[in-house]
Amino acid sequence: MALTDTRIRNAKPRDRAYKLYDERGLFLLVQKTGGKWWRLKYRFAGKEKTISLGVYPDVGLQEARRRRDEARRLISADTDPAAERRQEKRRQKALAANSFEAVAREWHRHQKGRWSKGHAAGVIASLEKDIFPALGRRPVVEIAPWEILEVIRAVERRGVVELPSKLLQRCSAVFRYAIQTGIADTNPAAELRGALNTHEVKHRAALKRDELPEFLEKLDAYDGHVLTRLGLLMIVHTFVRSLELRGARWDEFDLEARLWRIPGERMKTGKEHLVPLSDQVLEILEQIRPISGNGELVFPMQHKPRKIMSENTLLFALYRLGYHGRATVHGFRATASTILNESGFAPDPIERQLAHVEKNKVRAAYHRSEYLEERRRMMQWWSDFLDTQREGGNVVAGKFGVQ
Repeated sequence: MALTDTRIRNAKPRDRAYKLYDERGLFLLVQKTGGKWWRLKYRFAGKEKTISLGVYPDVGLQEARRRRDEARRLISADTDPAAERRQEKRRQKALAANSFEAVAREWHRHQKGRWSKGHAAGVIASLEKDIFPALGRRPVVEIAPWEILEVIRAVERRGVVELPSKLLQRCSAVFRYAIQTGIADTNPAAELRGALNTHEVKHRAALKRDELPEFLEKLDAYDGHVLTRLGLLMIVHTFVRSLELRGARWDEFDLEARLWRIPGERMKTGKEHLVPLSDQVLEILEQIRPISGNGELVFPMQHKPRKIMSENTLLFALYRLGYHGRATVHGFRATASTILNESGFAPDPIERQLAHVEKNKVRAAYHRSEYLEERRRMMQWWSDFLDTQREGGNVVAGKFGVQ
């Protein structure tokens, strides 16, 4: 006789487990503890077997019958439902192992050796913050383009400009890696080209040659912390990037050889960079030594000497000097590059000193010390030029570079 909901609800535990039969092999196993388990008894390949269909009341009578019918359809198709379930569990386990986050982290491990430590940390941090919460647990083979777009557009709505396109590029790289390793067959992120909002690229504000005298005069009169003023002055003389300066350690400076060796972990290229030290930069370092010379960092935070100066410290100093929107810390690199090129210095030494990322692999293999003597002369010329600007700016561009 077929089971009813009333009979199932009223089934009480006994001293021993017992069965209440429905139809077509379905029965309810009532445990002596009171638990009620759905089971299906069937024959496959001449053997009698049993498969679990769930626990009552989570699985009601009608759902148990639906699961029974599905299992019997598999049997009719010459498929063992128990074996099919084991295979499905293995498939789900494999999908979990190949979740977007798992594949992304594996991709990151393979890539980070090619990047600087700072860039590698930034890449994984951006994925952890903006991508993994929504897509991290999803199997890469099941993610659709619209899902990625939805996540990226949420980032766009925060008002950030460059990050959405970078996130899309990183997602696309993860899917390409999944294809290369045989995990996936398609790259849904590649389908989103042109789907993001486009923004006009704004170059970092930089001073022109004729603006340098006034700026240097204002910098000399800066009434903020002396280490901030000297940091800005050193940026102008060396035209390194902000992090390259702020993270400087005293043991990186070889004063006898007049060289500053910036380790690759702070460089955008990921490779050690040499900065020849002019007379003026050596003098700046001597002014800094009484302030931070007892510690490891050249430019520590004022109240936390073991931490590097904040990125905003130098930027806000420019604001205080009246250069909000007119100049940026990074912009001094463009100022130096423009003037050095106009003054006749050969392009290659300038590019090497700027430590630009070289896209040509052959040229990128050149040693860090390439054009070092030319760069020494160029850096001393640049510091001398800045001194003349401070005094009124009467230097005429000429062919001073090495041909």
